[in-house]
Amino acid sequence: MAGAIRIHETGGAEVLRYEDVDVGEPGPGQIKLKQTAIGLNYIDVYFRTGLYPAPSLPFTPGLEAAGVVEAVGEGVDDLAVGDRVAYAAPPIGAYAGERLMPADKVVPVPDGVSDEQAAAMMLKGMTAWYLLRRTFPVAKGQTILFHAAAGGVGLIACQWAKHLGVEVIGTVGSEAKAALASAHGCAHVIRYDQENVVERVKEITSGQKVSVVYDSVGADTFEASLDCLAPLGMLVCFGQSSGPVPPFDLGVLNTKGSLFLTRPSLMAYTAAREDLLTAARDLFAVVESGAVKIEINQRFPLEEASAAHQALEGRKTTGSTLLMP
Repeated sequence: MAGAIRIHETGGAEVLRYEDVDVGEPGPGQIKLKQTAIGLNYIDVYFRTGLYPAPSLPFTPGLEAAGVVEAVGEGVDDLAVGDRVAYAAPPIGAYAGERLMPADKVVPVPDGVSDEQAAAMMLKGMTAWYLLRRTFPVAKGQTILFHAAAGGVGLIACQWAKHLGVEVIGTVGSEAKAALASAHGCAHVIRYDQENVVERVKEITSGQKVSVVYDSVGADTFEASLDCLAPLGMLVCFGQSSGPVPPFDLGVLNTKGSLFLTRPSLMAYTAAREDLLTAARDLFAVVESGAVKIEINQRFPLEEASAAHQALEGRKTTGSTLLMP
């Protein structure tokens, strides 16, 4: 038996229960993984509350972890017992000491990356990859706006964007987070709790505004994000920590300058094995080079997952948070 977090009914952080589970042995195409570090992500909250429906109840949440292969199933030829691997992919179930995983959803972890780094950066780092390299490929000399710049995705994306020669404007909600964002790639930091984001963006860009806004906040920032875009700019809504964006008239995109709007997901961009490997390879490369540093600023025992969720939802976390089995 192994320990895992189980959810028997959706709701608040109190529904996260630590229980013993029987993991079993891997079937064809699967591996059995002894996990050493588990990543905490806002999508876990969406599953916990029922905003994103789980396949069934009860279920174990979580989409990201790193660990060591304990057993391989029939047909798995490219992994062996003892290999270090990581993942940020369904099926959900990462909040566990041991689990079964499809072999084609994990990637080998290079020697230059620790298990904790891998668990802290796979989902957030590959999200930064598809945002900057696929959804709206940024180019040297551009100016971009990134909301929640001191968050897990934000710290990685802002460093990566700076590495690519991009001028980054980041928004944050406290002085401590402003200092963190400035130290991790942001050329300009806007305190959204004290400043008018749209007016500051206009001031920073001499009225030109930005070519892309990356927004994981959702309802609270949507209208301002549109108003920060230059004509033909793109709003990339990749999360909704403040709640979902209400329905709106598509004609607004026209009147504000023929704007583009997309709601992407990591799972779509890494559904193909080749894309998954490319994303992981590019991410590991920028981390090993030192261009992007992974900030693990919170660690909780797996048994205290409810406290970790409360900290995340209370905006009391910065960088990456790990659950330790």
